[in-house]
Parts: sequence; C-alpha cells; structure tokens
Amino acid sequence: MTSSKQNHVAIIGAGITGTTTAYNLAKRGFKVTLFDSNRYPAMETSFANGGQLSASNAEVWNSWSTVLKGMKWIFTPGAPLLVNPKPSWHKLSWMAEFVRAIPEYEENTITTARLAIEARGYLRRMAKDEGIDFDVEDRGILHFYKSKEDYEVAERVTALLKRGGLERTPVTAEEIHSLEPALKGDIYAGFYTKSDFTGDIHKFTVGLGKACENLGVDLRFASEVCDLNAGPDGVTVVSRDTQHKGAETTKDLREETFDRIVVCAGVHSRRLARKLGDRINIYPVKGYSISVDLPEKSDQDSAPSIGLLDDNAKIVTSRLGENRFRVAGTAEFNGFNRSIPKQRIDPLIIWCRYHFPDISTRQCIPWAGLRPMMPNMMPRAIQGRNPRVFYNTGHGHLGWTLSAATAEAVGALVEAGAMQND
Repeated sequence: MTSSKQNHVAIIGAGITGTTTAYNLAKRGFKVTLFDSNRYPAMETSFANGGQLSASNAEVWNSWSTVLKGMKWIFTPGAPLLVNPKPSWHKLSWMAEFVRAIPEYEENTITTARLAIEARGYLRRMAKDEGIDFDVEDRGILHFYKSKEDYEVAERVTALLKRGGLERTPVTAEEIHSLEPALKGDIYAGFYTKSDFTGDIHKFTVGLGKACENLGVDLRFASEVCDLNAGPDGVTVVSRDTQHKGAETTKDLREETFDRIVVCAGVHSRRLARKLGDRINIYPVKGYSISVDLPEKSDQDSAPSIGLLDDNAKIVTSRLGENRFRVAGTAEFNGFNRSIPKQRIDPLIIWCRYHFPDISTRQCIPWAGLRPMMPNMMPRAIQGRNPRVFYNTGHGHLGWTLSAATAEAVGALVEAGAMQND
C-alpha cells in the first residue's frame, strides 16, 4: 500500500478493464475517481460479449492465413472476418503494423496464454472476496473442428499454449458429444480446456463497481471526459455531465487535477492518448452477439452448458444462467460503426439453429461492440511519456480474459511511480 500523499488517481473508462483497475488501486490504498460517459458501468464493449474467460483462445491473429482470409472474404457480407474496402490512413497504417507483427506470432501467443492463466486466478479471487454473482459456469471450454486440416492446425496452436502453461485435452467427436450432448452437427475432433470458464461480463463488472464504491471509489458516471492535460505536477481532467443531454447543464465543464491518470477507455484510448502526448494505435474491431432467451424447459434442456468455440466460424458461446444462451463472434474492420445489420446477425442465428435445432430463436437480442485492438494483439499496460500517465487498454477480443492481470500490472506501476515521488 502506498503512503504517498500524491495518491489521487483518475481512471477513464468503466468497462471491465477500468473497473478492475479501479478495484486494484483502491485495494492498494489509492484514492480513485472513475469516469465514464455512460450512466452505468460496462455499457459498451463490456456489455454483451461472448462471455468466455478463455486462456485456450489466447492465440493472436497475426498470421498470413488471417490476411488471406480477410482478402478472400472482403466482399462476403456474412463472412467471419470482414474488412470494409474503403481506405483510411488509420486502417491502412494499423494493418501494416499487423503484418509487421507476424514474426512475433509465437512469442505473443505464449505470453497471452500466461497472462490469461494469471488473470483467471485474480478474477476468481475478486468474485469470491466480493460475493459477485455473474452466472459463472465452471465447466470448461470446448473447441471443435469440422475437418482434419483445421484440427491439425489447432494441434500446433495447442503446442504453443502448452509452452505458456495451458493444458488442453484432445477429444474425439464421440468424446465431444459425451461432454456436450446438446451439440449437433458434423464434427471431426476438438480440444477441451477444463480450467477455462464462462460468465456474464456485464453482471461481473456491475458487481465489481459496487465493490469499488464500498472501497471509497468516486464513481463519476454520466461524465464525459472532454480534455486532458498532463504536466509535471499533475493531470488535469476536463469533464461534463451527460446525464441531461440537450439541457443547458451539458455545456458546463468541470476541471479537476489528479496526481495520476490511467486511461482504460477501450476504443477511445487512442484519441485520449494523443491529448497526453502518447501513441496508442488501437483500431475498433467490431464483434456481434445474440443473447437467446430460453423461456421453456425444452429450450433450456437443448442449450449447451459448456462454453464452445467453433474455430472455423469464429463463433463462441456461453450459457448465462438457466434462461440465457450467448452466441458471439466475427470480426469487422469498419471504423467507429456500431450499426447492427441483419446480414451480420443472421449467420449467428443460422449457426445456432444448425448446432442446436431444438432451441427456439424467436426471442434473441442482437448486439454489437467495438473491440479495442492493437496491431500485435497485445494489451497495453504501460506508463506513458509523462510519468503520471498510465494505460490499461488494447485487449482486443480478450478483455474479459486478461483484464484482471493487466489491472494488477498497472496497479504495480502506479504504486511504484507514487513511491518514487515520495
């Protein structure tokens, strides 16, 4: 715990990374103010993701096969990976850096697996210590493949994950159907990771936000950060109330100075980093989900309990309590576009009907979120150019999986910086 008098930290963003960071710093003894433009925590990318805490999904995407698939599917509206061909300097520069990171594929996959394993332990402890109910299903995650070729690729990935400390068990088609009898369709083989689990990211973040409030964190919801300025003596945050949008109060600006700041603003981190003199090259990669209601016992009995990942379709699933089933996936490079077109949701519904034909999809809620993705797929838990500035962002498709570990890393960095100033 820091004894520094310079211990007031502003955190920007109350998604899963910002809330875990606020909790970590509050537990270390810092005074924390948590900003978010929404009225509640976890209302953007942390609202309705795939729900998997999956070290088994730690493989980074930097490979020539990913590049070739993107080129192949560029004019296929329902493709798992879709790139809007309209050029922008941000998109082109990001993709150039993505390609340059291909030689780092193995190292980054191993490092991500290690981080994910570490994060699972932290997150379990938070949930236990704070009594957070988030519809956890501790039944493992099952990756399945529909061809021998895809399975052999997965064998090579499994070897990398093992170097990162993760064990996943090869399973035959018969064993897959024994593990998850509800799963239908032609399947060649797969891998089962017993140590992975699933849960509702939104419920967890809301519960952890309440724990933060109990620890004395100032929850500044409905507060949009308009400007930032970092100097040698502190960081100035200019914010405005967004709760009464359209009213005169939205024009009122509030200026405050903090000893330190941690930017956990997801896809907004790039813009905020520029104000602080840093470059955080995040691109918003859109993903989609459907939350299928299971109102009847027949629906509930026909839905899977184990978390699933169909590597070919790039679709993940999680069972969220008795009455909900989440199906999520795909990746779309289309800028800050939060629209939910039918042609992107239909493949999720069709996939669900194919593999779980007895589930009714008449009640399903579509959603889209923007993943904050770095070109090398590695999160940024770092100090900025100004020693009072820190970042915990850029987690891509693994924010739920990695957030507790990067919060611990940033918490240690902030504490070390505070001690240096004592």
